[in-house]
Amino acid sequence: MHGGMDKNNWVSFKLGERQQVTGNTHLYRFKLDDAGESINLPIASCLLVRARIGEAQEDGTKKFVIRPYTPTSAATAKGHFDLVVKVYEKGVMSKHFGDLKEGDELEIKGPIVKLPYAANMKKHIGMVAGGTGITPMLQVAEAILRNPEDKTKVSLIFGNVTEQDIILKKELDEYAKQYPDRFDVYYVLDKPGFFWKGGKGYITADMLKQKMPPPSNDNMVFVCGPPPMMNVISGNKAPDKSQGELKGLLKGLGYTPDQVFKF
Repeated sequence: MHGGMDKNNWVSFKLGERQQVTGNTHLYRFKLDDAGESINLPIASCLLVRARIGEAQEDGTKKFVIRPYTPTSAATAKGHFDLVVKVYEKGVMSKHFGDLKEGDELEIKGPIVKLPYAANMKKHIGMVAGGTGITPMLQVAEAILRNPEDKTKVSLIFGNVTEQDIILKKELDEYAKQYPDRFDVYYVLDKPGFFWKGGKGYITADMLKQKMPPPSNDNMVFVCGPPPMMNVISGNKAPDKSQGELKGLLKGLGYTPDQVFKF
């Protein structure tokens, strides 16, 4: 069972609680009807969220806006699932999230499988994430690390504007401490504070060369982040949301299209 989640039909879920994570980012915990159930997400997949918040139509209703989100709760969490959402000034859906109050409902459909992950399908997975683009990465990393049979090594570069903007840092640092041989994370900040010890500025070819697994069919690099970052690292996805052409720094470093996956 998937806790009432349906990949073919929209289902309303009630917001149980919301918590501030950083200045403009909140965690939204949606309740399942059955407290003992879980949405059992396949790895790696996302949920679609829709709301009538688009342009007005002739009949007076507004158009549906649909956006994908990756839950940050473990795939097996019982009785709820969590979405972490950053409210952008221009973000139609994220502003709608900003207005949600506990008890409000949201229509959700899924899961939509993006990349069917199987244990040990690669020896070493590199991840390049920006901002809330960390959510699909955490989903995969968690599945790998929690499976004692999966020997895959995971290396993450995580870019943000300031230290305060880093979401899920506690979880990531915990994994790095718990699995030092299998998981490492390198934080990069556009605007670091004076005492910042991690990477500074934007993610560069040198950083990728040092931290990512080298181009090989045994390895893969996942990329997810805001469009300007995607553009520089790997090129954006195509308008139809297919992978699109591999460009940017990863292409320059010799990776082939089948060694890179854009979330």
